[in-house]
Amino acid sequence: MGYKLEGSLLEVCDCKVLCPCWIGEDPDNGTCRGTVAHHYTSGRVDDVDVSGLTIVMMAFIPGNVLKGGWRVAMFVDDRATEAQFQALLSVYKGERGGPVAELGKLIGEVVSVERAPIRFAVRDGKGTLSVGSDLFAEMEPYRGPTGEPTTLVESIFSTIPGSPAYVSKASRYRARNAKLGVDVDLVGHNAIQGHFSFQA
Repeated sequence: MGYKLEGSLLEVCDCKVLCPCWIGEDPDNGTCRGTVAHHYTSGRVDDVDVSGLTIVMMAFIPGNVLKGGWRVAMFVDDRATEAQFQALLSVYKGERGGPVAELGKLIGEVVSVERAPIRFAVRDGKGTLSVGSDLFAEMEPYRGPTGEPTTLVESIFSTIPGSPAYVSKASRYRARNAKLGVDVDLVGHNAIQGHFSFQA
């Protein structure tokens, strides 16, 4: 048995728009303090249904994103049952293989794993994410002349492989985590939205 997870991504960091990590360049500040959220509109791990839940990874990336060595604080939706919690952790620890395990290879250290109240809302291209009092982000995609979101495709790095990423701007990004040494409160920096389908 394996997993099949589908849903929405919100990603925000302290780089300017557009984050150079997605095209394999070094982050604007030499390092990157960012957050990746996966919200499952539908999903199963073995026979455990995880639909409606969200996982958030707050990260400190020490240099080029492709070289790895990320330090991560992971937050699991506090509405998850113990079975859901353990099932999702097994996926994000890389124990189930597939695209999530590939992402996990970039992580050098998980400094903490905890349950937290997570609010994830995306509507009409606008996204809001909060994790307790530790994190808040609000973003909206850039749009082309037809009103459709501006997308990035075929980038060398993507946390949603195979899917277009909506190039966005965060009107606010506030994140604090003592274990990571992260304390940011920014306006007008990089954000990414998109849809994912992970299966293994």
